Amino acid sequence: QVQLVESGGGSVQAGGSLTLSCAASGTPVTLTLGWHRQAPGKQREFVAQTSRYSTLYSDDVKGRFTIFPGNAKNTVYLQMRDLKPEDTGIYYCWTPGDIWGQGTQVTVSS
Repeated sequence: QVQLVESGGGSVQAGGSLTLSCAASGTPVTLTLGWHRQAPGKQREFVAQTSRYSTLYSDDVKGRFTIFPGNAKNTVYLQMRDLKPEDTGIYYCWTPGDIWGQGTQVTVSS
């Protein structure tokens, strides 16, 4: 069974940067890993994903966030730059099969 573990959340001021990491243990069905986030009082939304063939970003983060695989097998990072208060939320690592990590909190203050 696949398990996802995130790390790297924290609190920063607007304009700052954070890098999140996700490690997948077990045997992933695919090599697709991604990130979603959920702001207080809002639905969970797509942020970015990467697979062997493509990388996708939501319009809200395009140009500011970069998703890339780590050197260790089945790891992925989300580098977040120029953070805005509206980026605040819980960030979840995801892989196909409706598999989610426990989430890591990102708080951006103005």
